[in-house]
Amino acid sequence: MNTSLRELLISYADRYETPSFIEGDPSWFMHQVVGRENQEVMAFIASALSYGSRKQFLPKIQLLLNASEGEPYEWVNLGKFSDIIPDTQQCFYRLYTNHTMYVFLQALRQILIDYGSLGQFAEDAMHKHNPKHKDAITVLTALSDYFWNQGLKGIVPHPISSLCKRPNMFLRWMVRNNSPVDLGLWTDIIDKSSLIIPMDTHVMQTARSFNLIKTKTASWATTISLTRKLSEVFPGDPARGDYALYGADIDKDLNDFAKE
Repeated sequence: MNTSLRELLISYADRYETPSFIEGDPSWFMHQVVGRENQEVMAFIASALSYGSRKQFLPKIQLLLNASEGEPYEWVNLGKFSDIIPDTQQCFYRLYTNHTMYVFLQALRQILIDYGSLGQFAEDAMHKHNPKHKDAITVLTALSDYFWNQGLKGIVPHPISSLCKRPNMFLRWMVRNNSPVDLGLWTDIIDKSSLIIPMDTHVMQTARSFNLIKTKTASWATTISLTRKLSEVFPGDPARGDYALYGADIDKDLNDFAKE
């Protein structure tokens, strides 16, 4: 990778990884609650619903935050969500029915009952796999397996077989520290060097504009390839590249850079 491209991406990350980034972003919701457990739960719920149009999914997340009265951990742990989300087939948001959300929150509730917190679930998953190798994919797999076993096959997607954008975004929020956006609550559980870039077709197109990747197809292999490239720019912290690509897309000032 040439020096000019590296410096440009770093400048974008510096410019956009700021408190103002939070406004209008799903990460905003986890900053509206106090306490580690509340932030974990709010972030997880927000990430699960963050697909499609922001104008449509942000109000749905706000609805749940309002219903929890700023205490999402207790709201889920005590099953209070059943007051506003009945177990029916009525649409909640796009492909998610009330039933989907009800089962999702029931499964999340069981995690809180069995493990005490999402963070403890993640830590236990890591210890069961390999406590010396704090790889993000271990927690991604454990979370998706848990919810798939509850019959939910889309709301917490599997890594490798899908892009896994929303869970990767959730782990970015939980793991990256020293950030005005990301919380860094799980820094001791997962090595941030193992974080994977949240990928979708939009991110892929921006990355292709910079010749960071060549493929025209968004896949898990593309996600890993882009993450490795961003590791060259942000050693030990490839997920910071998410801010760089966001900034590049906002500026729409994509130049052609010669390949190294």
